[in-house]
Amino acid sequence: MDKVFTNANQALDGIVADGQMIGVGGFGLCGIPEALIAALRDSGVKKLTCVSNNAGVDGFGLGQLLATRQISKMIASYVGENKEFERQYLNGELELEFTPQGTLAEKLRAGGAGIPAFFTRTGVGTIVADGKEIREFDGHQYVMERSLAPDVSLVKAYIADRSGNLIFRKTARNFNPNVAMAGKITVAEVEKIVEVGELDPDQIHLPGIYVQRIVLNENPEKRIEQRTTRPSKGE
Repeated sequence: MDKVFTNANQALDGIVADGQMIGVGGFGLCGIPEALIAALRDSGVKKLTCVSNNAGVDGFGLGQLLATRQISKMIASYVGENKEFERQYLNGELELEFTPQGTLAEKLRAGGAGIPAFFTRTGVGTIVADGKEIREFDGHQYVMERSLAPDVSLVKAYIADRSGNLIFRKTARNFNPNVAMAGKITVAEVEKIVEVGELDPDQIHLPGIYVQRIVLNENPEKRIEQRTTRPSKGE
């Protein structure tokens, strides 16, 4: 089955809508689906709940959707790189569900595995546990966390075949496999597409069963969150 779409806008056509939960892969700006995020912005859908490790930066990544007020709630682990996020949150314009990073990863993994909830010691005794069920196992308290299954997941991979089998590149794998597995519909943005059978099965990181649509972005921008430089010798 050929899952390749001509461009990012077409890949999102008919599957994104107001009020959805959208899962977005990446860690900081590493491994984010740049073209798909821009297409989501251009779609004009709003009142979105976005699940992602962080909220991008001002003007790039999920920061674009914050600028256009398309996100009403973030479920994230870290949001410290985005001034617009800070402004909206402190003014009560944006809802935030802070989630410990490991718990967020497990929420997505569990969602992809069909597990509705799980217990973890992380967050017990903190505001993370407020309003959640607490149970004791083997003398330790655990908080129950519900899994996440986004309506649509947007992920970034390095190579795909036309059936959606994915290979990620180094640390850009980060949250992407879990986000892809958890999505009810998953769209993958990739830098290279090959024919079915060209990928070594032992090298595939994510089977195509988890991916419904693919779009090619051969030249992603790949911005750096905080570029630091030093003067050249002799200056």
